[in-house]
Amino acid sequence: MTPPPDPPVPVHHEIDTAHGAEFVSQLGRLTGALPDRVNIDAESVEHGLAKLVLTLIELIRRLLEKQAVRRMEGGLSPEQVEELGLALMALEAKMDELKAQFGLAEEDLTLDLGPLGRLI
Repeated sequence: MTPPPDPPVPVHHEIDTAHGAEFVSQLGRLTGALPDRVNIDAESVEHGLAKLVLTLIELIRRLLEKQAVRRMEGGLSPEQVEELGLALMALEAKMDELKAQFGLAEEDLTLDLGPLGRLI
């Protein structure tokens, strides 16, 4: 039988208070720069969420399309190529329908990843 483990030792973080006044000053400056309230209306949230979801779907659609081209080059029967082409066309048509429903253009479907650039 093994003995029970020792109870965890509490960790006490030390706070350097030598620069407390500077910290409070910077915190006050930051707090003053932020708005007191964030105005969020249901329409802008819905539009932003739709844009995010459709951007991710578009990314996946493009990846599927590239994979399909590789599979076609690898050797598919003419029937399989036809079926794959029709499925991709239907997916693209559905994406166009959804973009129109939410008032989004092709160039709206992108994510800015900062220093990495744009996703699409």
